[in-house]
Amino acid sequence: MTGYTSANKDSSEQDSRMVRIRCKNIGETITVPFGSTLFEVFQTAAFEMPYGPVCAHVNNKTQGMNYRFYNNKDVNFLSLQHPSGMRTYTRTLFFVLAKAIEDLFPHGQLIIGAPVSRGYYCELKIGRAVQEADVTRISNRMQEIIDADMPIHRIQCPIEDAIAMFQKRGMTSKVQLLESQDDLYTYYYKLDASVDYFYGPLLTRTGMLHLFGLMPFYDGLLLRIPSEKDPSVLEAFVEQKKMLGVIREHQHWQDILKVRTVGEFNKAILAGYATDLINVSEALQAKKLSDIADDIARRKVRLVLIAGPSSSGKTTTAKRLAILMMACGLRPYTLSTDNYFVNREDTPKDKNGEYDFECIEALDTKLFNEQMNAILRGEEVELPRYDFPTGKRVYEGNKLKIGPTDIVILEGNHALNPILTQQIPDDQKYRLYVSALTTIQLDDHNLISTIDIRLVRRILRDFRFRGFSPVETIRRCPSVKAGEEKWIFPYQELADATFNSALLYELGVIKDRVLPILEQVPERAVEYAEATRLRKFLMYFRSVPGNQVPPTSLLREFAGGSSFKY
Repeated sequence: MTGYTSANKDSSEQDSRMVRIRCKNIGETITVPFGSTLFEVFQTAAFEMPYGPVCAHVNNKTQGMNYRFYNNKDVNFLSLQHPSGMRTYTRTLFFVLAKAIEDLFPHGQLIIGAPVSRGYYCELKIGRAVQEADVTRISNRMQEIIDADMPIHRIQCPIEDAIAMFQKRGMTSKVQLLESQDDLYTYYYKLDASVDYFYGPLLTRTGMLHLFGLMPFYDGLLLRIPSEKDPSVLEAFVEQKKMLGVIREHQHWQDILKVRTVGEFNKAILAGYATDLINVSEALQAKKLSDIADDIARRKVRLVLIAGPSSSGKTTTAKRLAILMMACGLRPYTLSTDNYFVNREDTPKDKNGEYDFECIEALDTKLFNEQMNAILRGEEVELPRYDFPTGKRVYEGNKLKIGPTDIVILEGNHALNPILTQQIPDDQKYRLYVSALTTIQLDDHNLISTIDIRLVRRILRDFRFRGFSPVETIRRCPSVKAGEEKWIFPYQELADATFNSALLYELGVIKDRVLPILEQVPERAVEYAEATRLRKFLMYFRSVPGNQVPPTSLLREFAGGSSFKY
């Protein structure tokens, strides 16, 4: 109990019908009746929490506020400004949206898709085009449900009972998902007469949803959520037409393959179609990259700039693109922005006094522009190398001189930032944005986060090739995400092309490699909650043998066995 004071308890003996809760928010141990809910524990703890609590970490595992205590536990209550809290809030919005549509369009189908434009793109199939008046009616009905402050019940039952219930209601994607699981029991959520399945906790009442937005968005809807930084306002809308186009293109491919949800994926794997899924996924990705190479050759540019968030597969994309460009008659040279870091002592520091290697000022943009322009003029340039152990720029006689038809491929986090190449003419540049834009979903109302896919990739790569534990990788996640939000995502719509590095089958291959790594995260670690959440969603996937993954596959950058050198 070191570091905690005791409240409302006798230190000698406690009633066997009472449980002791160590509340990390206030640094005290409190005593509550056996069977108390998280909400009742919060009332006993009696402290203020803006925009919360919406859920909590109980023994470092995320639980909804209806969780009951039958043993002594550690608790950390979470607000809307915590990622787990925002996920809980967003899932509840999904349920309210689904209920509103069920009430207004009983035979309609809602498909909640990938995040785009700082919201969630949703398809609505009602037998005709969705009109603005329809969106207004749905939004009004959602508000009515919220204003009614309806209770949301979590109900556990044998999995066959849940399957029969969803089957009766025509909720096919949920039936397929649950049929492909090996669990004996499952749970579902009930809101008035509506039922649904979600793989994480929900709020306990609809009245806890204080803010949302719903607007027409191309041929569907855009569900908008509060800002994680300031939950009193909605996330600012950002036009991402190109990103939506890539997402819809991959959804079309999945419709052709009839594998759009995890239930359909598992059904295909169990039927023996794993090899077909691997081959088709790789072929589609190769074709897309080949089209990009053709476009580059047609435009006669001299500098290809490749950027994307962490673990999006930028390095392998650059290597594969170089090969395809050679097939187009070009001779590519690949460089990295990492070699243009300023010396360690000149690196800017963040608000915590730590070196900020993510900011654009950490790069010597003046030297970069001078050297790139010289290279493009056909002059010979001695390229620097950044020595990470010493934090110094060194020159080792590595010189580059290219011919009039040669091309430079530059890969790095800031490659699309106009500041990096501000002195290079636009007609000499081709911008390529790379990201793992996952479009396969658990079911119609449960999406798989692109951030989660990249995190799973990074955990696997960092553990196998960089010597980082899963705890270290998960712990660095917030700072990595903050850097991406500031320095990468704002420039993605500037790209001439966007390459989706996600592979339809990849989680089936990664699953058996990542699960043992995640199991190394100890329960006492704060990162245990995230590791548990990732393990849970990976368990939905049937395993796919990795021996048929081609050695040139982008997945090999993370899983190992690539024919490329990194």
